Amino acid sequence: MEDRLGKGPSPLWQGSFKSSLSGRSTPKGSPTHRRLNSSRTPRREARSGSGGTQWFRSNRVVYWLILIALWAYLGFYVQSGWAHGHNKEEFLGFSGDPRNKIVDAEQETRRDLVADDSLVAMNNGTNNTQVYGDRKIDVILAKKGNVVSSTKKRSKRARRNNLRKKRGKLKAKMNIENGGTEGQEQEIPLKNSTYRLLVGPFGSVEDRVLEWSPEKRSGTCDRKGDFARLVWSRRLVLVFHELSMTGAPISMMELATELLSCGATVSAVVLSKKGGLMSELARRRIKVIEDRADLSFKTAMKADLVIAGSAVCATWIDQYIAHFPAGGSQIAWWIMENRREYFDRSKLVLNRVKMLIFLSEMQSNQWLTWCQEENIKLRSQPALVPLAVNDELAFVAGIPCSLNTPAASPAKMLEKRQLLRDAVRKEMGLTDNDMLVMSLSSINAGKGQLFLLESAGLVINEDPLESDSEVKKSMNIRQDQSSFAAKHHLRASTELTEHAKLSESVLWTPSTTRVASLYSAADVYVMNSQGLGETFGRVTVEAMAFGLPVLGTDGGGTKEIVEQNVTGLLHPMGRPGTRVLAEHLRFLLKHPNARKQMGMDGRKMVERKYLKRHMYMRFVEVITRCMRSK
Repeated sequence: MEDRLGKGPSPLWQGSFKSSLSGRSTPKGSPTHRRLNSSRTPRREARSGSGGTQWFRSNRVVYWLILIALWAYLGFYVQSGWAHGHNKEEFLGFSGDPRNKIVDAEQETRRDLVADDSLVAMNNGTNNTQVYGDRKIDVILAKKGNVVSSTKKRSKRARRNNLRKKRGKLKAKMNIENGGTEGQEQEIPLKNSTYRLLVGPFGSVEDRVLEWSPEKRSGTCDRKGDFARLVWSRRLVLVFHELSMTGAPISMMELATELLSCGATVSAVVLSKKGGLMSELARRRIKVIEDRADLSFKTAMKADLVIAGSAVCATWIDQYIAHFPAGGSQIAWWIMENRREYFDRSKLVLNRVKMLIFLSEMQSNQWLTWCQEENIKLRSQPALVPLAVNDELAFVAGIPCSLNTPAASPAKMLEKRQLLRDAVRKEMGLTDNDMLVMSLSSINAGKGQLFLLESAGLVINEDPLESDSEVKKSMNIRQDQSSFAAKHHLRASTELTEHAKLSESVLWTPSTTRVASLYSAADVYVMNSQGLGETFGRVTVEAMAFGLPVLGTDGGGTKEIVEQNVTGLLHPMGRPGTRVLAEHLRFLLKHPNARKQMGMDGRKMVERKYLKRHMYMRFVEVITRCMRSK
């Protein structure tokens, strides 16, 4: 132990001893003392000099994010300038002569004024839009006044807002020219070069007199009924062949509305957007599948039931079954046509669907006969589901329905319907002695409008009571784009031109879904379909609901609906029927009591057989059969 102490401390001990007592054992003036007592060692000095670099390296992600944000902001600013039409040189700061800017601003202001003047009627005026051709009519649209700014220097936000307004107005104008005026109330000029006297539509009159509008409806489903229990939480796909304002598309739209009201999930496949019902589908919140191929097939595969609403849907059904072979067991095909050409285009898939649905016994028998001729064996017995009067029309007609309330009882609605009748007839220029004959249909030869004009001409030119009373014929214009319909329009116009008195006695109404006012104003309804006759005649039962006697052709579904000498009178088809129809018109003109009695009997028949609840009772049977054996 002493030897070790005599030799001095060990190196380890020596290092610790020196480091702990270095300040005392080293002279203050020596370099070693200054170095050891310095507050900054060489290592700390190195760290202090390179601290900024190390901090940058450790936070370089933040710098990159800031740089990216600045770059994105610059790009957005440049793109925004280009998107809003700024001149390139002006935007980059290399504009030319300042006088050019003033000229350009003045020219732009003039263009704005011209564009606005062509679309907007100032000071609550009107803008006349002259439309030519078969699909268009003269229309005067009432516009709200719009102040056009004449300021030369406007902000970017003002430019954008003005551009949006112009696009909206231009789109509205295009919709009007294409016939898409269903959502707007139109003021129709009294005369037109093609159709002579034009009246209506009377949607605004209905809203004012009835103090109710179909747009206020919140669903008419009977939640306690069998139909609601059956379709609740079910998924259904409805296939529309088109969106025209005719029987099949309107019936499918109302079926979709009822299904939604009863808690089902509904998707609509539209094969052709021809017609004006797209906005109505949107208003009723019916989901339309844009794709008619793969997406519609996938949606149908997941559905509990697919209902196709026309024979024209044959192509879609064929493609769907080719895509999904088991899909035929999901399809109930509601066929609403009764001509051989429709059978021929659909016969290849008739035996591949679960069930066929027809509108009348006559139609069912005719199609079954064709199937036998072609050796087609159906998978099941066809069902019958006739069309019916919807609750909106039944409500206005004064028939008890789901829309009635204590303030709008059936008795109260009968009073309002009389007020509506008086208001519409006053706008038409009719007196109490005038008999208004109504025909509501698309314009084509199969509907028999020319024969009806001939019959009306015979009555007007030969009736001795003409001085005291007049037969007025009201026709509802259904726009048709075919050249055949165009020729028919021309022939009808020529017919009116050749008979001045007839021309003065025919009223035309543009296509509309607001028909309660027309039924209320009319005295007689004519169903003059030719060929095999009307498949069923939805408008026939609607007219009967409003107490109108029906003069119909002796064939098709009309023969099943109209009871001869009870609810109306039947006449032969074709030209031989024109004189018989004229005699029937003359009879009803001379005997208003008989006219009234037939109307009352027809209304009672509708209450027994053709209301909405009757149609959906039959649908319960159809859906039950489809679901049970699926």
